[in-house]
Amino acid sequence: MTFESTRLVALGGALAVSLVAGCAVAQEEVPAGATLAAETETETETQPETTEPEVPDSDPLGSGQEISLAQHSSWKIDLGAARTYRVVAYGDSIFAGYQRSIFKVARRAAPYAAGEYLAHRWGANVEVVRRTVSGALSGEIVDDIQTDRSYMADPSTRAVYFEMCGNDYLQARKRFASASGACSTTDLDNALAGCTRNMESAMTKIVANAPTAKHKAIVNLYYPGFDADDVLARCTNASGQRANVLATLLPYMARSNWRACSLAKRHGFDCVDAFAEYMGADYDSNGDGKVDSEALRFDPNESEAAYVQRITVTLRSTVKDSNRHGLTPTTTADYLFSDDTHPTYYGNTISPGTGRSVPDFTAAQIVGGKNPEWNRHGHERMGWAIAKLAPAAP
Repeated sequence: MTFESTRLVALGGALAVSLVAGCAVAQEEVPAGATLAAETETETETQPETTEPEVPDSDPLGSGQEISLAQHSSWKIDLGAARTYRVVAYGDSIFAGYQRSIFKVARRAAPYAAGEYLAHRWGANVEVVRRTVSGALSGEIVDDIQTDRSYMADPSTRAVYFEMCGNDYLQARKRFASASGACSTTDLDNALAGCTRNMESAMTKIVANAPTAKHKAIVNLYYPGFDADDVLARCTNASGQRANVLATLLPYMARSNWRACSLAKRHGFDCVDAFAEYMGADYDSNGDGKVDSEALRFDPNESEAAYVQRITVTLRSTVKDSNRHGLTPTTTADYLFSDDTHPTYYGNTISPGTGRSVPDFTAAQIVGGKNPEWNRHGHERMGWAIAKLAPAAP
């Protein structure tokens, strides 16, 4: 099946978008010699906001259609320093900062939050370049990494981060949960195999094309809709019983995350364990002497089978929905929007495009490597988890 090309264009500083089910929305190429007025109009300087904007009622990616939407941005965190280094992030709606809007994304999505930490640590301005396509499957992200490799090839690049596979599993979950008759895990098996292959492909392309990057990392997957998945599917298993969606999917999630971190170790990447950061409380809830988020963390000396057993059986009672992330025994933080999929964020939104702003937090506000909001929002938690693994110098 073929589709006509679809364009994302800037009109008077705003974005005009046409969506077609089953195909990506791409940014329109600017002809040689044409004016760049549209790009210039989208460059703005913002001041910090402390209130979270209201989430729109309609969600273009939540309608059940399998679509993708390019939401690229380039934002300079300006310390007024003499040097500027670049952080490049590839991925889907998570790194894009998607918040149920075609025209707006969270400014302080995880790559930006990480970039602000790095700006203070390195004493330099940091340009955060997000080459992200909301709704993209892992194979599409690999293609985007190859197509957009010039962004990380720039000699100012010091860090390259990526995340993928969330949409692969979301689509497989939808098909599994809605299928009737005998249960089939074929879609989940294919998602796991494709994700494994594409994660490694992305790593090899980044290594080949980002020679000046001092820090490379993959962010593994948290489980969106964890509590909501604790329901029976329509299909029946070999015993004639309706399968539990959560019990079926959690082992796949664990296997995928183990492979993400194991591949990272093999290819010289850090693995940011978003599953542990989001799904485990920041205190010891089961009395085993370990903080839950630490106990759930990937162990490089552990086999895949042992990791899956630990996540799905041994510590299963400590794996909790990210909408109620435990900060203390009496305090929680909501890491996901009401769509039960995308991370919450601090501050304001921006239009995809270019811009700059001063840091939201001063160096004095970052105590022990953490800004005051580090564990109160999903994107802030992920950005902190990325940055804490980065080197002290660029």
